[in-house]
Formats: sequence, C-alpha cells, structure tokens
Amino acid sequence: MDISIVIPAYNEAERVEKSLDAIFDFMKSWDFSFEVIVVDDGSKDATSQIVQEKMGNHKELKLITLPLNRGKGFAVRTGILAARGEYILFSDADLSTPIEELPKLFSWLNKGYDIAIASRACPGAVLEIHQPFYREFMGRLFNLLVRLFLLPGIRDTQCGFKLFRREVAWDVFKRQRFRGFSFDFEVLYIAKRLGYKIKEVPVIWRHSPGSKVKVLRNGITSFLDIFKTRMRGIK
Repeated sequence: MDISIVIPAYNEAERVEKSLDAIFDFMKSWDFSFEVIVVDDGSKDATSQIVQEKMGNHKELKLITLPLNRGKGFAVRTGILAARGEYILFSDADLSTPIEELPKLFSWLNKGYDIAIASRACPGAVLEIHQPFYREFMGRLFNLLVRLFLLPGIRDTQCGFKLFRREVAWDVFKRQRFRGFSFDFEVLYIAKRLGYKIKEVPVIWRHSPGSKVKVLRNGITSFLDIFKTRMRGIK
C-alpha cells in the first residue's frame, strides 16, 4: 500500500460524497495504490450511511465509526494508527486544500523530509476563496503565538492537509493527547522535538462554509493548549 488518506468527518453528509468522488477521480489517475479511511466522529447525520454506500463501488474505501463525538484530533489519530500506507495524508473533509495539491507535498518527502504540511501563509500560496475577515485575523494572530512559543519558522500549523511517512506518523501520533483542534500544532511540536524534518508547502486553498471551528470558544482552548504543550514537552 503506497498512500493512506485519512478523513475525519463530523456531520459531513452534505460534503463527504463530493469530496470522496474528487479523491477517487484523482487517485485513480495517479500511479499509486491507496486507501481512503473516513473516521466518522460520532456524526448525528447521514455521514456514515453515505460512506457505506460508496464502499460498495470502491474497495479502497474504509469507514471507522466512533460511537461518540470525541474531537477532530482523536478522529485523526484513530485513522492514522489504523492506516497501512507507506505515506499517510490527513485531509479535512471539505477539501479546502484540493486533493490535486498532494503531489506538491509528496515531492518534498521524496527529497528527504519526514513531514510535508500545506500552508496558506507561505509565499506562493493562493487563497482562491478567503475566510471571513475576523476568522482570517484570528488565524494569523493564533499562528503568531504558535511561532513565538512552540514552532518558530512555521507560518501555518492549522491547515488541514498534512503528509507523513508512516513510521513518523505512528511515532508522533501515539504521543498525541489533544482531542480537539489543538492537535495540529501539538503533533508538529512533537515531531520537531523528535528531530523529524518538516517542510511547509504553499498550496491552493479555498474557504468552505460550514467550518466546525468556533472562533471564540475553540480559540481560547487552543490558546491555553499552546502553554500546556510547552510545559508538557513530549513523552
């Protein structure tokens, strides 16, 4: 198995079928064996049913159903530790970073990097559809704090499109603790402390309405998690 694609999904019935179709169309044009793992994080809508229906036509598609909503970080960790590919990508269900950007990340792993992460903030990134102003402002402020306290030099830790070598992903995610949105910077911090090489790659990005991130509530939690991560280190 060459590549595993892990997709955390919570109440994604309106988007998951279109995203899966895009992934399968692209991956079947690429000369790699692959699997797609959807982790349904306790959805209350028809997310699981839609994925199950797609599984009848796509042997590469797998579904993990969590009985309760445990958080994006927990869902991604569950999918990654179940993945069999030599390379593991996790992607947001809305494909705000189009799956066609995967080769850009993959090329850097071929050059010796252990992790390649999509970035909306690197020179060369193209934001075709912007977030609302207040979300964009808060995102930039948050990433500034992450750079100051945890990850100097990385401009965008929160973009939901990251590619790992399998052994690196397993080594990092088995140490991950945050169940919510803070897991993005947590796993990069762990990887950095373990000595893995991370490449930030500019990508095309399109804001998709329906984000599960609540700016104020999740922002406060993630702000506190920055300092928890710094104090805890890695274990």
